[in-house]
Amino acid sequence: MRVLVWVLRALVFFTLFAFALNNRHDATLRWFFGYEWRAPMMAVVLAAFALGCVFGVLAMVPRWWHQRRAARGQSLPSTATMPSETPAIPSSALDTAPAHPPRDGL
Repeated sequence: MRVLVWVLRALVFFTLFAFALNNRHDATLRWFFGYEWRAPMMAVVLAAFALGCVFGVLAMVPRWWHQRRAARGQSLPSTATMPSETPAIPSSALDTAPAHPPRDGL
């Protein structure tokens, strides 16, 4: 499976590399108030891709924060919501608990 992933990564890399080599012509971006930016086409495409990645990550940050706060809230119960006496776990439940295999490679 790892070999397949690396083959796909190499395919994407070489496809984008060939695209960049074939688009070395100058491109002109015309902004407001007569401002122009001239750069090779591959630089324009790379800049557009980078800006898209930045905006995508920034759009996901609030959701990450929300999920992180929710996960912290579930892992740390407050003492006000816990009952004063917790029921004891029967010993039969402890005896029938499945044994976990050892973790290799950690």
